[in-house]
Amino acid sequence: MNSLPSTANSDNGRHENGETSTGNGVNRDLILHFLDKVRLSATKRGDSKEEDEGEESPTELNTVNSAGGFLIVSPDKLSVKYTNTNLHGHDVGVVQANRPAPFKCLTYYFEIFVKDAGTKGQVAIGFTKESFKMRRQPGWEVNSCGYHGDDGYLYRGKGTGEAFGPTYTKGDTVGGGINYASQEFFFTKNGALVGKIPKDIKGHLFPTVAVHSQNEEVSVNFGKEKFAFDVKGYEASERNKQQMAIEKISIPPNLGYGLVKTYLLHYGYEETLNAFDLATKTTIPPIHIDQEIAIDENDSTYALHQRKTLRQLVRNGEIDAALAKLRDWYPQIVQDDKSVVCFLLHCQKFIELVRVGKLEEGVKYGRLELAKFVGLTGFQDIVEDCFALLVYEKPEESSVGYFLEDSQRELVADAVNAAILSTNPNKKGVQRSCHLHSHLEKLLRQLTVCCLERRSLNGDQGETFRLHHVLNNYSTRR
Repeated sequence: MNSLPSTANSDNGRHENGETSTGNGVNRDLILHFLDKVRLSATKRGDSKEEDEGEESPTELNTVNSAGGFLIVSPDKLSVKYTNTNLHGHDVGVVQANRPAPFKCLTYYFEIFVKDAGTKGQVAIGFTKESFKMRRQPGWEVNSCGYHGDDGYLYRGKGTGEAFGPTYTKGDTVGGGINYASQEFFFTKNGALVGKIPKDIKGHLFPTVAVHSQNEEVSVNFGKEKFAFDVKGYEASERNKQQMAIEKISIPPNLGYGLVKTYLLHYGYEETLNAFDLATKTTIPPIHIDQEIAIDENDSTYALHQRKTLRQLVRNGEIDAALAKLRDWYPQIVQDDKSVVCFLLHCQKFIELVRVGKLEEGVKYGRLELAKFVGLTGFQDIVEDCFALLVYEKPEESSVGYFLEDSQRELVADAVNAAILSTNPNKKGVQRSCHLHSHLEKLLRQLTVCCLERRSLNGDQGETFRLHHVLNNYSTRR
């Protein structure tokens, strides 16, 4: 994440030369990055919940926006019957769903059951825009698509259709769906896939049903009842196709080895690194590591043992010991008691006291160490959230409970690790990302950007890309 812009007030922790107090020799933007990550932790839960709840799906037929003069919608708003006489093409009885199809998903699907084919069997199912002319068959007008029962044709934005599938009549169940990953419409009959076509209509689309001859009657299933078509199986098959395409891409095993190794080096996981080296010694062929990765590997061994020790101390909540080690090994990082690294460590010490119920001691520590950051731009909101832990009887269940999660310890440990890496004399003047992210993380960040861009090109339709969700699903499959 990009750092938030600093405010150039006189009370925001800046020195006379304009540099923020982050510790002598420590990259200012690099360390402020971790303050932003604390703020992101505060909003991550809520955002994730909103995202998971998604959009509302259609539940019934819209009796307001319909060709009411030619049809009757049942009281439950799930059946429609043509009651007029079909004189010409503008006498179609059309009705849309009460909501557009949701699009933050892999697929959307609904079905109709033909109760009566009437005199001509001119039933149709499809998708239309909200502005669709409600006296025309879906597919006969632009920005619409429909699969018609009398001829089995598929109509896309014009009055002439194209051969598509079998006809359907009384007793048949027909479905219409959108595959957002492949940007296609697909249609089914009696539980079997009929076919698919490119989806060239942008924006919100409404599930739509049409009847066009006397006594034609259909019922609609928006998912309240079990579908005749196995939608879950279809989605699983689509995901499997994507996975198979990915697995066909040839990646040398030693490339993955190099990425994992530089990741472990970057974050100071010394013991895991030794175990990884031992486990791969006989399974990985001799490797030629890219020059950039090789240089990064050499530089990442800088202070490896010290970084490992400090990470373990912070992860165990032993903040006093971590501060003592830093003062001994890297005094330049903590010599400014108002630096961001000191702030994060003091916050974590306060959090650890709250974690074990030592509230009085926490109050004293807060007055001694955290009070000095009160009123400083860039620190004030986080200080207030920390102090808020004292208000709740069960702080772990509160809105600031994220402070008590292990991820908060990891965040502080990462900040300390980055600060130490930035003191490496061989990497002076390099971009802050060299200290913040390993090659593996840069690769994953690029993957995220590419997936978001691809979704953007699809009109922001399809499943929201969440890297952690993808990685967790992959590890489960393996």
